[in-house]
Amino acid sequence: MQVWRGDLPGHFSSLSDLADLSETFGSLEGRNDEDGSLFCVSVSPQFQVWPSLFVTQRFSPEVGGFDPGVLIVPETGVVLIGAGERLLAYRLDDPPARLWEDAANAGFWWWDRQGQVILMAAECELAAWNLHGQKLWSTWTEPPWSYSVQNGVIQLDVMDNLSSFPISTGPTK
Repeated sequence: MQVWRGDLPGHFSSLSDLADLSETFGSLEGRNDEDGSLFCVSVSPQFQVWPSLFVTQRFSPEVGGFDPGVLIVPETGVVLIGAGERLLAYRLDDPPARLWEDAANAGFWWWDRQGQVILMAAECELAAWNLHGQKLWSTWTEPPWSYSVQNGVIQLDVMDNLSSFPISTGPTK
């Protein structure tokens, strides 16, 4: 996997043309335009020169704490990409394909794999997917917030309001 931020890689055209699946979201013109910063990710199987997947996008918000993130699930071939408010999931099977596009509430923070569950933290959201990229649940948050996971249970602290729930099923409404 390779990641570029801010500028297109020098061999952008080759990566884009030779990838099994190449997708672009937003304009490639300029740098840090009104649509945000540029971000590219290339995912190649081991010992393969050209990527199976090449994704280029503009993202916003782009300030500190809102860095793009990529998580690869080796056993299922699922790739999760978060940048700005855009979340993307792909499968790397032959041929590779996009599974879904979703939105992170107010801006993506990070991916966090916890055993059989993948958590996504955003400015105003905590969400979970299984290892095949299927969404399990989502809950609203508000900064400052944090979480920890112990023995399959999430301890969520949203503005000093504490709750706990199973990681696999999420909070009860």
